[in-house]
Amino acid sequence: MDIDGFRAELETRLLIEKEYIIQELSSINDDQEKLELLGKFNKKYKALIKRLASEYGIDLNAPYSNENPLDSESLSHEQVILGRTMNIYDKLSDELYEQINSVY
Repeated sequence: MDIDGFRAELETRLLIEKEYIIQELSSINDDQEKLELLGKFNKKYKALIKRLASEYGIDLNAPYSNENPLDSESLSHEQVILGRTMNIYDKLSDELYEQINSVY
């Protein structure tokens, strides 16, 4: 699994999704609805991981083959992907949160 390529593609697509949500933000007047856009972004993140995994031919439930044979902890591809991409999601969701707060 090319995690670096996966990560880069996920970041690109999440940036696009974030921009779509920011555009949507201008048409929402209710503060609670604006905050719910963060939940929408989270769902987009999870959906993009599934879509990219399908495109890359990755079974998210399959065990990740670690180079360290002494490592007894068996993680799935999904767990590894989430672990290695969560910082991208955190950064972009923080930026989105700031954007939402600046519109209030």
